[in-house]
Order: sequence, then C-alpha cells, then structure tokens
Amino acid sequence: MKHMKTTARVLALAAPVGLLALPLTAFSASATSTQSSSGTTYMATLNPLNHAGGSGMLMLQLNGSQAVITEDVKGLAATFMNAPFPHVQHIHINGMGMCPTASADKNGDGVVSTTEGGPAYGAIGTTLSLTGDTSPAAGTDIKIAPSGADFHYSRTITLDAATVASLKAGKAVIVVHGLDPTTLSAKAQAEPSDLVPSLPLAATSPALCGPLAVSQMAMVPSGGVNTGGGGTSGTHDVGLYAAGAGLAAAAGGVLVLRRRTNVEK
Repeated sequence: MKHMKTTARVLALAAPVGLLALPLTAFSASATSTQSSSGTTYMATLNPLNHAGGSGMLMLQLNGSQAVITEDVKGLAATFMNAPFPHVQHIHINGMGMCPTASADKNGDGVVSTTEGGPAYGAIGTTLSLTGDTSPAAGTDIKIAPSGADFHYSRTITLDAATVASLKAGKAVIVVHGLDPTTLSAKAQAEPSDLVPSLPLAATSPALCGPLAVSQMAMVPSGGVNTGGGGTSGTHDVGLYAAGAGLAAAAGGVLVLRRRTNVEK
C-alpha cells in the first residue's frame, strides 16, 4: 500500500475561526408542515462521495431571499498542510439537482472531480462561507471556509435570485469539498486539482453532497444562529471551474501555501 508523505510550509494564515461542534441529533425539531409564517424550510442530507467517510445535514429556512442556514458535518479530512483542513462548500444550482454517481468519473482515477460532477449539481450559486462574500467568486476562498473534521455552521445570508429560483425548482444541491488524499488511488493522489493545479486533486474534490428538498420540519433547530454580514452578489452564472481563480489568488496572496509532496511507494 502506498503511503503519501506530505510536508508543507504555511507562510501566512488567516486568523483561525472558532467552531462550535454540535451533534447531528441537534436536528430534532418536530415535524409539522413544509411551510410556516416564517418561510419555507429546505433540508439536505449530506452523503459521502469519493471514498469520504463523513456525513452531515443542512437546513435552510427561506423567507423571501433571506436564508437562515444551519449545518452539522462530521468525519471529514481533519488536516491539510499541518492546519485544519478547509472545506469550501456551496449551494450549487442549475444542474440536474442531484449528486453525481461513480459513472461521472470520466478519467477512471476513482475520483469524481469537481469538474466531472458539474453536470449533476451545476455551478456555484452561493458560497457557504463563514464570513463576508457568499458569491460564486468566493467559491474556493479557503480563508473563509469551515475547516476540520467536524464543524457546525450557522449563518443568515441573502440569496440571489438564481439560487432562490433553483431552490424552488428542486435543483439546488449542497456540496462540501476536500478529501483525505490517503483514501484515494495512487493515480488520483498524484493528480493536481482540476480547479487549482498548484493543489492536489484531493483538496478541491467533492466530499459530501446532498440535494436540498422542502423539509417536513418547519423550524430551524434551536441553539442560536449567527448572522453574517455577507450576501450574494455579482455574476450568478459564474461557472464552477472559473471559481478556481479565487483559490489561486489566495494561494498566491494573503494565504501563501507551499507544498512539497513526496509519494513513497
């Protein structure tokens, strides 16, 4: 079995973000109706892709264009370059409203890359960042992504018209990115990211995925929801692949990562 030894040097890092871990059982609100006076609630059960072992659940309460989002994720890759593994995540829109199957792996490396999964879940509609920008332009900005193996995410943001339309049409899908490279085939471990070639394929490939559907739960679970300052803006139909520029900028700017990877056979 091949073993990947990775050494990395982090020259500058954004300030760490405190995360409050809550169990998935937090989503225990009683079932009532699909709509309430406070809007419509959508839910996505996040299932693993690409040999990831994690799981999660996300609830989104939509009132007009305002979305109150609560999410719990566990079991993802924990570290990346000796730091908490950043897991960029998005609401993808205007695809088929579904998660890709293994048949989407066109190059036979055992990984459905972000690009290969695009036809199933579509382009980025909204980035589920911790702070600031939630537009597609922030899609690969790892400085504002949740991180670590387990995380709790809660934020109130304003969705753009395209994301709201996809939600109502049943074509909105949650995708959480970032794989443990040791779980991939030797071929996949040696491949660069399809979004940011300076990073390994594992860094940006989908780990969890779940279509958003109207929920039988009318209330977002209690426990407090943080209100963020960001909102969706900018070009709504920016392709998933173009979003890689954000991470490239991060890698070359404020956050500079230099990675040296040795694959030992």
